[in-house]
Amino acid sequence: MSDEHFDFFVIGGGSGGVRAARIAAGHGAKVGLAEANRLGGTCVNLGCIPKKLFAYAADYGLHLQDARGYGWRTGHRAFDWKTLRDAKDREIARLNGIYETMLKNAGVALHNGHARFVDTHSVAVGEQNVTADTILVATGGHPRLPDIPGREHLVTSDDMFCLAELPDSIVIVGGGYIGVEFARIMLGLGVRVTLIHHGDMVLRGFDMDIRRFVCKELASHGVELILNTEMTGVRRVDERSLTVETDAGRAHTCGLVLAAIGRRPNINGLDPDAANVETNAEGHILVDENHATSARHIYAVGDVSSALQLTPVALAEGHMVADMLFSGKPSRQMDYDCIPTAVFSNPPISAAGLTEEQARARGYDVETYSSRFTPLKHTISGRDERTLMKLVVDRKTHRVLGCHMAGLDAPEIMQGFAVALRLGATKDDFDRTIGIHPTSAEEFVTMRTPDAKRKP
Repeated sequence: MSDEHFDFFVIGGGSGGVRAARIAAGHGAKVGLAEANRLGGTCVNLGCIPKKLFAYAADYGLHLQDARGYGWRTGHRAFDWKTLRDAKDREIARLNGIYETMLKNAGVALHNGHARFVDTHSVAVGEQNVTADTILVATGGHPRLPDIPGREHLVTSDDMFCLAELPDSIVIVGGGYIGVEFARIMLGLGVRVTLIHHGDMVLRGFDMDIRRFVCKELASHGVELILNTEMTGVRRVDERSLTVETDAGRAHTCGLVLAAIGRRPNINGLDPDAANVETNAEGHILVDENHATSARHIYAVGDVSSALQLTPVALAEGHMVADMLFSGKPSRQMDYDCIPTAVFSNPPISAAGLTEEQARARGYDVETYSSRFTPLKHTISGRDERTLMKLVVDRKTHRVLGCHMAGLDAPEIMQGFAVALRLGATKDDFDRTIGIHPTSAEEFVTMRTPDAKRKP
């Protein structure tokens, strides 16, 4: 027998789930939400927010070095890991409280516990059973570990935010967002970094020019970059040392090994079969264009169902589902075209729209514009860091199909250009826009000569 009935019950208190619950309640629905851990999900607790705070911390060491070129004299430099870690914990606790207050003020009934399906309309949360007319699964994902000897010695990105102490050296396995970002963080905090990746370049899915550029920048900043190599095992040498073995026959000794090889959806213990909810081979819940599952009154959003594992995407999906179900207005579907994204590496990377390779694959006759330069800040800072900016343009219509950047302030710059691409801006629109001088961003509106016509 059900202890309580809801119009809408959300399983998962991360970005997508909290947004959906709050919006649905605002439309007048009776809403419940179950979360076994801290509110805010991966983004707040073990992802975007603490990662960005750590990236800021890593930057301060570089800023101190840069300052010398500007005449500042700094004394002895020392970094205290526990100060950063504990300050991060306080900020995350504050955000957890904000999420709880926000949900309670919206009238959402919170259930603290792990949820699992009992049947198509029933969910067990601990010892309590609830029923709902409509259910949303927004349980997110978790890092995966490779199936190799010594996997018990590996840590994941979840562990990196609560280390008792920093290692003197780290091997990072994986060349995606997480691996590249933690390479930047650890290097900036004074840790010796080796990054091992099975591919020939990091950051699959980004424009090839950006990927080549980032590989060079990683190496120039001091990351030992080992490509086309697989980790085959990890051995404990002593209390403070591990050895990573690879298919290249080379061993790498370090203090910590981070596996950053991807994530898996959180469906363990959810028992989707009990609700007739279908999943694919990787465990992602299958959804249609409205995020409905095979059980038509059950929906799924965010990392548990989407290949685009981005917080703003989960937020938008959750909002869309709540509006569709409870606003009384015509439904709208998510548009996944031209979603901007960023990698908080060193230098940071950001992109909106199509890569050159994607545009050509879709049949566009493409011309590109690019600029490589040393940003003004580093002309006298002494730091050897460059910037790459690139536009991908449809030669026929002059519409800007993609905007790509690796360099100082890239994520902040790209957000505005993503709006322009969303509105269908052409290269002529870019050319007619007056730049803000002196900034790096102005390069996007001052590139006039297509790459094919540039002199070598």
